[in-house]
Amino acid sequence: MARLNTDPFQAIADTNRREILMLLTGKKLAINALADHFDISRPAVSKHIKVLHESGFITITEEGRERYCELNPHGFDEVKQWVTFFEQFWKEKLQNLENLLDKRAAKQ
Repeated sequence: MARLNTDPFQAIADTNRREILMLLTGKKLAINALADHFDISRPAVSKHIKVLHESGFITITEEGRERYCELNPHGFDEVKQWVTFFEQFWKEKLQNLENLLDKRAAKQ
């Protein structure tokens, strides 16, 4: 499914949606099985699943009368790129600081 204009960071900002993603790390689960893990209504769980699906984090397949959710490995690409950018940014800043401290120590 093509990703809709749902901000992936907004999608994972909710604790229930992050919990759904964690539950799906082990296996695909039926929507009803996912709902059993929460103390909120099934329609509320369905709304969270819809957001995750529209943002590309999960795929939904139908098998018989059940609808199953599973992680979409490419759904995390935008978040991964963002985190990787800042990881590299801070590595460079810390390396620059280390170099500066090494130069100052060598002068003393």
